[in-house]
Amino acid sequence: MTALHRPLCPDGRAGFAPAAAAPCAPAARPMVLAATILASAMAFIDGSVVMIALPAMQRDLGASFQDLQWIVNGYTLMLGALILLGGGLGDRYGRRKVFLAGTLLFGGASLICALAPGAASLIGGRVLQGIGAALLVPQSLAIIAASFPKELRGRAIGTWAGSAAMATALGPPLGGFLIDALSWRVAFWINLPLAAATLWLCLRYVPESRDEAVESGLDWPGAALAALALGALTYGLTQLADPAGQRALGGGLLLAGAIGLVGFVLVERRARNPLVPPALFGAPTFTAANILTLFLYGALGGILFLLPFDLIGRRGLTAAEVGLTMLPLGLLIGSLSRPAGKLADRLGPRPLLAAGSALVTTASLLLAWGAGDYWLGVALPILLMAAGLAAAVTPLTTAVMNAVPEIHSGAASGVNNAASRLAGLFAVVILGATANLLFAWQRSLPQAQFGGLPALGDPARPALEAAFRSAYGGAMAVAALWALLATLVALLLWPRPALGTVPPGPG
Repeated sequence: MTALHRPLCPDGRAGFAPAAAAPCAPAARPMVLAATILASAMAFIDGSVVMIALPAMQRDLGASFQDLQWIVNGYTLMLGALILLGGGLGDRYGRRKVFLAGTLLFGGASLICALAPGAASLIGGRVLQGIGAALLVPQSLAIIAASFPKELRGRAIGTWAGSAAMATALGPPLGGFLIDALSWRVAFWINLPLAAATLWLCLRYVPESRDEAVESGLDWPGAALAALALGALTYGLTQLADPAGQRALGGGLLLAGAIGLVGFVLVERRARNPLVPPALFGAPTFTAANILTLFLYGALGGILFLLPFDLIGRRGLTAAEVGLTMLPLGLLIGSLSRPAGKLADRLGPRPLLAAGSALVTTASLLLAWGAGDYWLGVALPILLMAAGLAAAVTPLTTAVMNAVPEIHSGAASGVNNAASRLAGLFAVVILGATANLLFAWQRSLPQAQFGGLPALGDPARPALEAAFRSAYGGAMAVAALWALLATLVALLLWPRPALGTVPPGPG
């Protein structure tokens, strides 16, 4: 069994509860839960609101489309590449300590973003935000597990998950209203009070915990190779995607990134404490689940990046209206995920994964069609996408966790989390590149940039809007292809139960 060192936890009164009696004093548990919810909400809200703010950033900062990609990917790259390292740091050196460091860095980086005078400084702030998120995000569930006794842990995690879903749902409409009323900089200012409240709660109530069973060493070579390789691949793809980019540099970086990934695999096979234990991929279900994750979350990440440009630039919605349009995503996923999990317990994950991915495929095709009617071209596909994700997310996560021995559950969760983040990273690059290249080709101008459109009535509007619709539709068709591949993975590659066995029932 994993031995956890749990210092005494303040119970809000004069004394302290002994660690042997309970992981954390009962009176302190709601505050511990509040700290983890606030920190997670800060990361979730930031990611969704920044997407809505991209068109405003493009106008205000004079940012290129490649700048916008890096405003998203600077964050995602650091989070995806370092999240496994962040979990390992918490296990070895103290989850509370790493959680505090991540929250402090995320809050400071948000201040840099809020004050950024140009695109370059904003990208730098987003990179720092990603590093902070990689430190704090893995600690949230680990702190809950260390602070709540086993019989209360499920309820606490359910509260955390429900609150995260509500934050994800309410973040876009709230952020959209504030962006319309004030500025896109509100997307970052809003993090400061959340970070301050999280720091106070953590310092006052959260107990320290660490995994005493693991060795103190960390896989620093693996972490460095992963970050460098992914960064080279991302920047190389961006250069190749830019109509005015440096092709030789882009090709060289892609080659260097590929070599770095091969080196990462070799390092992981020999490391004493690998970030990604190779034995995990000996489980067919684990491998299939992560392949499906790459395709499904890749489609989702690309759609969420491109959709605000259509809603604001072509359809003329305000940021607040875009936030309300996106509201069903969080609400449906939050309300239907638990019933989907129960249904997956009865039927097995395969039918729900296939059905959910098929719904996302249909939604992507409707978005690619780009019907002018709002209800057919926007509302319906978003509802279908929300229903598909609600059907797939919980069965997918459960399948990942059930595919490996309990001793590897933390690593399995980290790998799947990293896979979803990195899928979004490359989706933004690839689908953004598709849209930008198609737009430049339609305009026959190397310097043409996909993004905002002139106001209605401008003589240049019809031709630019036609080029925009063609480019947007082509990129959404790529998202539909990825969602279709996720469907095929569920139907054709997902391991079937052995003959004579039935899926486990609930409980």
